[in-house]
Amino acid sequence: MMKRTFGRLLGGVAIAALTLGAAGIAQAQEKKLKIGVIYDYTGPLAGGGSELHALGAKIMIDHFIKQGGVGGYKIEAIYADAQSKPDVAINEAVRLVEQEKVDMLLGFFSSAQCVPAAARVEQMKKFMWITTCISSAVLENRNLKYVFRTQPSGRQFGLTSMEFIAAHSQSKFGKDPKDLRVAIIHEDGAYGVDVAKGNEEGAKKAGFQMVLKEGYASTAPDLSALVTKLRRARPDVIFHTGYNPDISLFLRQAREGGLRFSALVGHGAGYGVYDKLKEALGKDVNHFFNVDPISIWQANQKALDTKLPPLIAMVGTEYEKARPGTTIKSAHVGMAASNAYVFFTEVLSRAISKHGGIDADALRKAALEVDLQEGGTMLGFGVKFEGEGSPMAGQNARAFPVIVQYIDDQAHIVWPKSQAQREAVLPFPATSPYAAK
Repeated sequence: MMKRTFGRLLGGVAIAALTLGAAGIAQAQEKKLKIGVIYDYTGPLAGGGSELHALGAKIMIDHFIKQGGVGGYKIEAIYADAQSKPDVAINEAVRLVEQEKVDMLLGFFSSAQCVPAAARVEQMKKFMWITTCISSAVLENRNLKYVFRTQPSGRQFGLTSMEFIAAHSQSKFGKDPKDLRVAIIHEDGAYGVDVAKGNEEGAKKAGFQMVLKEGYASTAPDLSALVTKLRRARPDVIFHTGYNPDISLFLRQAREGGLRFSALVGHGAGYGVYDKLKEALGKDVNHFFNVDPISIWQANQKALDTKLPPLIAMVGTEYEKARPGTTIKSAHVGMAASNAYVFFTEVLSRAISKHGGIDADALRKAALEVDLQEGGTMLGFGVKFEGEGSPMAGQNARAFPVIVQYIDDQAHIVWPKSQAQREAVLPFPATSPYAAK
């Protein structure tokens, strides 16, 4: 009796051990990539574009979660709010790495956060995939190994807007470039400073008369002094880099202060969130220009890789579910979705299949091997990252922005000519409250 009881007990222990062993093996075999996702969900940067980038990234992350992951790895995302503060962004990056044990970081809207965060993440030897922030200072002459950006740089934004106006100086304004008066105004963080440097470089190249160049704090409660300076400077064209609500504040005070000019060119961020501009300024937004990567819903789908149009449709559907009643789909959502898609399909899959896993070195090697030609992303541009030794190591050398003009609740691509959907309306028509008299 004792022997039978002991035998049954021993058998039960063996079965339990086998069960636990099988569970342990299954657990060991379940591979996972933990991604720390950082955007501004609160504070002024949230409405200035960060929430929309966060939405685009989440749409794409959720897509791959539903697909079961990538290369045998499940995807888990842990979201963090930078609260529109650089110190919070850095603290959250450290927390995600040290406490949440994420394998990498993705996101970052503000260049003021990106610059210090990139240095800290590099120090921790973790991989950082930037979907958004554009300041050249994030990468320039820093030779970072683990930080990559698919976006065009702020310098490119600034140069592009000047090239656009230079090409239309004589035909639209009736002035030689040397007679065209331009003003450059910008928020004084890393983003605004970098775009303004590109503006200044482009203005000198075109031979424009630069009548004012001035920065201001994006949190400034009053910009009437800047409006007064602009009235004295009498620019034909204003080039503005800001977030929001500083953009709306400036434009309201410009209208109230009787500032008149012939054209306004904005550079991403708040100028890329049409619904916010329209809500604050109504019909005043008509004929403003914005520089940004192309909206995925405006890209020439016939020129894209054939697998991309269905994904663009999917992102659009999810966007409409999250933001019903949107007048113009913001390019911000598509940017983050496209840039996240490149990571999952080109970097992560290659790191797993070719470089043995998901550590920072494997992801870095995979990123440096990405070689997409024009039409290889939803944004239309290709992807090839600058390598070690380059002044812009980690920058996508094939990225480029376009210029859109808002006309009657529609966004039309007007530059470069190869992408243009219609001719630009220049200068402001007489119906604009800002039109030069």
